[in-house]
Amino acid sequence: MTPPGHRIHSDETGPADAPLVVLIHGSLDRSAGMARLARQLHHRFRVLRYDRRGYARSFPHPGPFTVADQVRDLERLLDGRAAVLVGHSYGGNVALAASIHLDGQVSSVSVFETPLSWMSWWPGTTAGGASVAASSEDAAETFMKRLIGTEAWDALPERTREERRREGTALQGELSALREGAPWSPENVTIPVMCGYGSLGSPHHREGMTWLSAEVAKGELVCIEGAGHGAPNSHAEEFARRLVMPHFDTTDGISTA
Repeated sequence: MTPPGHRIHSDETGPADAPLVVLIHGSLDRSAGMARLARQLHHRFRVLRYDRRGYARSFPHPGPFTVADQVRDLERLLDGRAAVLVGHSYGGNVALAASIHLDGQVSSVSVFETPLSWMSWWPGTTAGGASVAASSEDAAETFMKRLIGTEAWDALPERTREERRREGTALQGELSALREGAPWSPENVTIPVMCGYGSLGSPHHREGMTWLSAEVAKGELVCIEGAGHGAPNSHAEEFARRLVMPHFDTTDGISTA
């Protein structure tokens, strides 16, 4: 039985007997942020989305918030099922670590602009770096302002801003742990990995995905033109077509809804 306060909220859509695709959101996001991508896939696949520990409907959560702990959450949700994992931003680290821990259960992975914060060359001036340096009360607001700008943050409903602020503990916990050491080693990632970035994204994300595609045994680099960091939402159809469907060797049947 899951202890009180440890429950991980999840949603599944699509045919029950179809191949399983798991969408893993990034820092200070939630499963709803992957909804447009899910709609491109769930007519053909079983699609699992979930709120990672400490976010949205998986709040509150006592932690810890390391990648290893989040892999255990994912393992419980999979319940022995084989899957393709798709990780956006921080979620890519969960997907890559899970591919090693769940050897044979994960057939392939796609990641998009996944932070490699433990690397010596990774800049300390990112939104994640700024949030780690902030107080726990200000971590989420600092992160969001760096991502979307102060004006956009101030335009959000107060309820939305308060929900993000309360998720600062999870944000700081997972990003601080990520800076302490690599949660996975590229030499241990033996399955196919598609490494995506947006042409409008930050240079360090492009460099990180280029590095990853070269370091894993079966890496492929994919650029989504005209996209920034939020490509699973802003470019959902192209994201599905170029970063999910190739794992199944077909582009037939993608929804354009």
